[in-house]
Amino acid sequence: MTEKEPFLDALQNRVLLFDGAMGTEIQKFNPKPEDFPNNQDGFNDGLVVTRPDWIKQIHRHYLDAGADCIETNSFGSNKIKLDEYGFGDQTIEFNKKIAQLASEVCQEYSDRPRYVIGSMGPSGFLPSSNDPDLGQKPLDEIKEAFELQAEGLILGGVDALLIETSQDILEVKLVIEACHQAMEKTGKKIPIIANTTLDQYGKMLLGTNIQAAYTTVSDMGIDVFGMNCSTGPIEMTPSVRWLDEQNEHNILVVPNAGMPENEGGQAVYKMTPEKMGDALGDFLNQYKKVRIIGGCCGTNPEHIKVLRKVIDEKANSVEG
Repeated sequence: MTEKEPFLDALQNRVLLFDGAMGTEIQKFNPKPEDFPNNQDGFNDGLVVTRPDWIKQIHRHYLDAGADCIETNSFGSNKIKLDEYGFGDQTIEFNKKIAQLASEVCQEYSDRPRYVIGSMGPSGFLPSSNDPDLGQKPLDEIKEAFELQAEGLILGGVDALLIETSQDILEVKLVIEACHQAMEKTGKKIPIIANTTLDQYGKMLLGTNIQAAYTTVSDMGIDVFGMNCSTGPIEMTPSVRWLDEQNEHNILVVPNAGMPENEGGQAVYKMTPEKMGDALGDFLNQYKKVRIIGGCCGTNPEHIKVLRKVIDEKANSVEG
């Protein structure tokens, strides 16, 4: 088998397409408590143990839709989160298994390089805050929880690590440090993508704006900086514009399918694949540093299919 083009080389050569949402795709299987490890309903990451066939099928649907990259089903698999489900002492092995499952699926596709991105979601704590519950977790404990996760993902063969849906810039710093330590430990260097999650006013949960977030982490040895979740693409526009002007790091933009609307207590995302394709297509045309696009909450393989078309049409027009 020929050697796969390294992730960062691919990023220089073309815009890469990430996959869409995982949680809503899992819900389509209508899971019952007995589908999860120890009947722990909602333990989505645990499906790698009990229903790996489901997770593989979701990965395949996104790759079939044209995604270049799939995110591992490890959003909540740092040690702090896994402790809640009784899997904390298996953090490294657990993440390794999740990464290997995604790698196996990618190897089924030989038409072009496909990449496995190690998803690292938040700990659930807010180390910057004074909140009596959420702000009291020791920093070294948070860092270790992510170091173990990163180690497992690296051992499982991911092509990059993705710090995503981040609410607290101090936690992002801790996770970046944890990733570097895991790379030292494993002796393997891989790219780091650091994401923030901004509300419709361009602020993180604790009030940090994009300028402060970027300045805080841009020189910490990251390879891509971006935004995911929380809003649709339209609300991200001022932040994307500012990041593009920095002309330093490549940018990732992975929005929800629009702003969530409350229907009967459920968050519903109504942005159609076509509208999302138009919005992200505009980003690609206007902002040269945007090199990764994809979908977060409310997106499915249909959204990814349209985004694939947008990227291909842009590439063809440039070549033409």
